[in-house]
Amino acid sequence: MADWKIETNGPVTVLTMTTGENKISRTTLDAWNHALDTLDLKTGPHALVITGEDKYWSTGLDLDAVAKMSAQDQDRLLTDLDLLLVRLLVSSYVTVAALNGHTYAAGALLALACDYRVMRIDRGYFCLPSVDIGIPFSPGMTSLITTKIPQPTAHDLVVSCRAIDAREALATGVIHRAVDAEDVMPLATELAHAYANKDPLTLETVKRRMYAASVEAFTRSP
Repeated sequence: MADWKIETNGPVTVLTMTTGENKISRTTLDAWNHALDTLDLKTGPHALVITGEDKYWSTGLDLDAVAKMSAQDQDRLLTDLDLLLVRLLVSSYVTVAALNGHTYAAGALLALACDYRVMRIDRGYFCLPSVDIGIPFSPGMTSLITTKIPQPTAHDLVVSCRAIDAREALATGVIHRAVDAEDVMPLATELAHAYANKDPLTLETVKRRMYAASVEAFTRSP
């Protein structure tokens, strides 16, 4: 399991990914779920901030590792990624993605599954390169993208596979705030503290109803 940092400051938990590009593999998927399992044990309202180190938030699937997997293991990995995305999407607490750097592919999907996205303005790109990689989005991923990113931006980013910076991401509604590098974590934690008092049951219920189509797309059998 990836050795990530998990720190708690009152009602806010900060998860810092510390594996370089924070590529998504079986190991890191297990780390994600372990971190969320730990958070689920907390009682009362709380919130989560997710960040990385240096110039990477997450660059998506570890394609070298995926290429070495059997077809069955690849399918299982992608299914488990879907389950992680929907788990974040309808979490009973507020989630803030503090995008300290490059946010690509499945990493970008994880960011979209969060409630808020704060991105570093001077460095790093947001990109959905599924077409160029040759791995189609699942129905749930597609629903997530079209729900969280306004049209025609969603269409453009998926078809062109363009990497956009924080200024364009803010202007097109992909993220909520674009700030200097040193302000990413302070603003993300400020948002988390501001919204940490939400009733967990009500918040999850509202999210499940708001994103019912995405939940169904993520969880239905192929």
